[in-house]
Amino acid sequence: GYVLIARRQTAGKGRLGRSFYSPPDSGLYLSLLLRPRLNVQDALFITTSAAVAVARAIETCCEHSRQAQIKWVNDIYLYGKKVCGILTEAAIDFESGGLEYAVLGIGVNITPPPGDFPDELAGIATSVFKDGTSGNVRNKLAAAILRELSALPPDFTSEEILDEYRRRSNLIGKDVFALFKNQTLPCHVLGIDDKARLVVRFEDGSEQALSSGEVSIKPPRKA
Repeated sequence: GYVLIARRQTAGKGRLGRSFYSPPDSGLYLSLLLRPRLNVQDALFITTSAAVAVARAIETCCEHSRQAQIKWVNDIYLYGKKVCGILTEAAIDFESGGLEYAVLGIGVNITPPPGDFPDELAGIATSVFKDGTSGNVRNKLAAAILRELSALPPDFTSEEILDEYRRRSNLIGKDVFALFKNQTLPCHVLGIDDKARLVVRFEDGSEQALSSGEVSIKPPRKA
């Protein structure tokens, strides 16, 4: 239950060892210590449930007219671009086969950073308030996120939340590229199964449920 909230990060970390752009005073960077009674194979539910909680918080706290969408497994999207990244890191108790603890990290772009996003992010990232006017919402958004997280089931598993996760998905029914077994392969997203895995069909007709990896949306074909 320990929470650390920062105005900036000097070494923000994203998935797959990437850096997470965390400039001062334009975002909300939050880390929450959890000790869930959860088996390792169900750890994906922490990230998926947190994504629903953050999406709800953005809509209610920021009075957003657009529905926040989720890009499997851990990104929140508005206006077709990423406004939030979520990273869960955990330690395993090998005797019990469960999690000893987990740290849930959440980074939300509230307003554009000074000078706007760097070139490598400008095409894929945006902020909740694109015009730079947020009404000093950072503390309210942090409270809203924590309130939504505290309302989640202790084991993070819920059919209702998983159904909402599916409804918010911006991948289902789309052609994507999946980083799978150290290969980037084109595939079609069929859905999200009951274990929060992304179910895809590859070009050879085979189907796979992905529990980890990276997915990017294929650009539309030019006429």
